[in-house]
Amino acid sequence: MTPGILDLLSFDRGWGLPLLIAAGVTLSAATCGFFLGSFLGLCGASLKLSRAMVPRSIGQFYTTVFRGVPEILVVYLFYFGGSVVVTKTMNLGGFPGFYSMPAFAIGVIAVGIVSGAYQTEAFRAAYLRLDRGQIEAGAACGMPKLLLLRRIIAPQTLRFALPALGNIWQSALKETSLLSVIGLTELLRQAGTASGSSRQPLLFYAVAASMFLIIGRVTGYGLARLENHLAKPWRR
Repeated sequence: MTPGILDLLSFDRGWGLPLLIAAGVTLSAATCGFFLGSFLGLCGASLKLSRAMVPRSIGQFYTTVFRGVPEILVVYLFYFGGSVVVTKTMNLGGFPGFYSMPAFAIGVIAVGIVSGAYQTEAFRAAYLRLDRGQIEAGAACGMPKLLLLRRIIAPQTLRFALPALGNIWQSALKETSLLSVIGLTELLRQAGTASGSSRQPLLFYAVAASMFLIIGRVTGYGLARLENHLAKPWRR
């Protein structure tokens, strides 16, 4: 007898639990990659806003390369390139054999680097929107640089950058589906395994699409609430 939809998606004998675990892997990879990208984006924005030519050139090179190269190529380069480097290093140290890189770590790095290139531009554009009068007034009042950064620059930069960061987060979430090519059992790969086993591709890919949509909508709602919260002081 062909199992029904509820049987295929059940948590005891079906694919419900593996799909839920895979969704957790997807969310974890996207979150870690996004926050790594935030750090790289802040560094990249600082480089591109520098008055010196060399840091600006480094920042420009970073954003040009990783916004211009397809994301799947970045995944391949880091996974296979990293495996080759680690294997040669271990072989030189007297440990023969092939050493592959952990798929989750490489996925986070790849998503983070690509996300960071886009976040660089988001943070740079947000910083350029700041009211220079407030910064000059704070400096004139004797505010130390760290206090000026914490009280004036950082909150307003985040406020202006948040709409763009929301879009970048959605992109990072979807880019995790590319990590199936390096063996990471995320949502799309698990849906493919379930569809191949049950011969129900339409069902499981539709479920995967729905789960991506739910994760995106819930996290997007959270970012929208944060955006409204940061905008409150300037609405009064």
